[in-house]
Amino acid sequence: MNSKLAFVIASLCLAGCRQDMHDQPRYKPLAGTAFFGDGRSARPVIEGTVARGHLRTDSVRYAGKVDGQDVDVFPFPITASDLERGQQRFNIYCSPCHSRIGDGNGIVVLRGFRQAASYHTDRLIKAPAGHFFDVITNGFGAMPSYASRVEPDDRWRIVAYIRVLQVSESATIQDVPADKRAQMEAAPQ
Repeated sequence: MNSKLAFVIASLCLAGCRQDMHDQPRYKPLAGTAFFGDGRSARPVIEGTVARGHLRTDSVRYAGKVDGQDVDVFPFPITASDLERGQQRFNIYCSPCHSRIGDGNGIVVLRGFRQAASYHTDRLIKAPAGHFFDVITNGFGAMPSYASRVEPDDRWRIVAYIRVLQVSESATIQDVPADKRAQMEAAPQ
């Protein structure tokens, strides 16, 4: 009986040791092979195809430009929640260099790195919104691209928040609506 029991146990163990797809032929990405006639291990992307979810036909939304020129419009209506999201993204990605008020004196600058641009200069106040979107997307000077970190719609929200910062820098009490002005004047300083 011991030999039959040993045979059954050995059979069960061997049945659990199937290799099937574990030992299939495989190639490292971009490694050469003789399998295909062109010597590649991977097939090239078919011309004219776009991965699902990556069709970028709206040049304003995804490039901030029309015919190579920066646009001065937003590709979607900006709401209060968009501005809040823009402020959050700005505080995370932009404020370390540009500061929370956009004057270019962020904590990175205070630690000895190159000064970032101030959004309150005449040149940047007059710059179209597409300029800021392009800089966030592609980088400029010492600033790297944030395209891989910040989604396109969030880049537009950041641009909208930059505009808010620019307006707030030179705003007066006369710019506040009358009903809100009374609340501000009644509030403790």
